[in-house]
Order: sequence, then C-alpha cells, then structure tokens
Amino acid sequence: MSSKKKPDVPNKPGPIAKTPVSRRGFIRGVGLGSSAISAGVLSTGLAEPALAAAPVGPAAVPISLRINGKAQSLTIEPRVTLLDALRNHLDMTGAKRVCDRGTCGACTVIMSGRVVYACTVLAIDAQGKDIQTIEGLAPAGRLHPVSSAFVNNDAQQCGYCTPGLVMAAKGFLDRNPNPRTEQDVEKGLGGNLCRCGTYVGVRKAVLEAAREMRGGRNA
Repeated sequence: MSSKKKPDVPNKPGPIAKTPVSRRGFIRGVGLGSSAISAGVLSTGLAEPALAAAPVGPAAVPISLRINGKAQSLTIEPRVTLLDALRNHLDMTGAKRVCDRGTCGACTVIMSGRVVYACTVLAIDAQGKDIQTIEGLAPAGRLHPVSSAFVNNDAQQCGYCTPGLVMAAKGFLDRNPNPRTEQDVEKGLGGNLCRCGTYVGVRKAVLEAAREMRGGRNA
C-alpha cells in the first residue's frame, strides 16, 4: 500500500513559539497600551468635557428705596437682597451678614413698622416701604435710648449681633412699650441669637430703655 504525500497548504501558519513574559514586561505592555488608547481618545476630543454655558439672569434694573427717611436710588439685579443692597451698594454696614438664612437676626431692620431679616427680603420688593436701619436711630448724633441702655448694661461683647438686637428691641418696644418682665423681653426677642451669650444684659437693657422711653416712669 503506497502512501500519498499531502500537498503543501500555502501560507499555512507554523507553530507559535511561546516566549515567557516577565511581570515587568507585562506591566510595561499594559501601560503602553493604555497610553495609546488614551491618546487616541483625547485626540478625537471624546474625553473633553462639554463647556456649560454661563448662567444668565435678569439684567440690573433701577430701583428706589426709602431708608431712614431718605430716598436712595440704585441699580441692581432683581435677585439682590435688601441686606446686600444696604451693605454693598449703599455702604450701610450696620446690618450684619452671619447666617444669611433668616435664622440669627444679625441683619434685622424695621420695614414699615415690622421687624424683618434683611437677608430674606429682595431689595426690589422693599420699594415703597419705610426702611429703618441702625444708622437711622441716632440721626442727631445722640444715642437712641435702646443703644444707650445696651451700653449701660454691658449687653454686647463682640458686637457683631448687637445692631440686629438693638433693631429688634426697638421694634419690640414700638409694639410693646410696657414690658413687665425679662421673660416678656426674652419672648419678644426670640428671633435674635448671640453667640457671646449676652442675653441677661440684653433683657435688662430693654427694660431700662422702656422706662427711659416712657420718661422714666414705671409701668
């Protein structure tokens, strides 16, 4: 029985020689491959973040505020709060920014007879209202009875919350000229916080100011 020789298959791949790969070589190969892929992706721009358009809000508008009996004209964006309008545009820095969330009372002003947090009121909404700040309590250069009583009773320490407390006390006495106890004052000023803890002096100061504003008479 004769054996036939199988014809050669053109371009038939030969056996692949296995070459051992070291750990260092494997890591180097992976690193080079990753770099190449990254370079390809970056070159196509696929990895570049899209640039978000800058937010655009309403343009500034002219408004007029009546503050401490005087008309003040300014041009501001509708989103500007009364606090920012006072401090940044009118240079009235008595009202302080602390929490900026309507919690601490450091920015207290009186608006049309109501005690309000200036950080919660838009300046554009305060138009047509009578706004009183601590700068307007002593226009003649003499301390208001509330301010004087705060000094007499050592009702301030760092002083940062003091303007808001004085305005809150003034608004409280406008509505309740005859507080009888410190507990009455504590309840009336419940919306104002003092980190230094001068509450005892504040309560005594408000009672003293009440007597002074009544002409020294007891209730």
